[in-house]
Amino acid sequence: MFIREKSQVTPVEWGSGPSHRLLVEADNMGFGICHTVVRAGTKSRLQYRRHLEACYCISGSGRVEAADGSVAQDLTPGVLYVLDEHDAHFLIASPEADMELVSVFNPPLRGDESHALSDEAFSQY
Repeated sequence: MFIREKSQVTPVEWGSGPSHRLLVEADNMGFGICHTVVRAGTKSRLQYRRHLEACYCISGSGRVEAADGSVAQDLTPGVLYVLDEHDAHFLIASPEADMELVSVFNPPLRGDESHALSDEAFSQY
């Protein structure tokens, strides 16, 4: 057993906010956990080609949209969205406040990854 507090983890700037990578590949658990802030008013084009991800909104609000527009969901505390097919998507935080997510990755992140966000392509890692 081990214990890790968020305050013990140096956040990584993932592209639209800080992310505390609480459980990473080096922990040998087979999955990873992150506490991620999505800055208010940001819209990020994202895709995980090597990871599956589930995100649970714990504060703030926003929206997740499939790249092709086929799925769109408002995000508020208590809502979970799952990227189970390496889905290209838009993650949009409301302009009023930052949105906070707890994310589970399979396989886990190394912990130092960040996105190169642009308006033309979906950022991947």
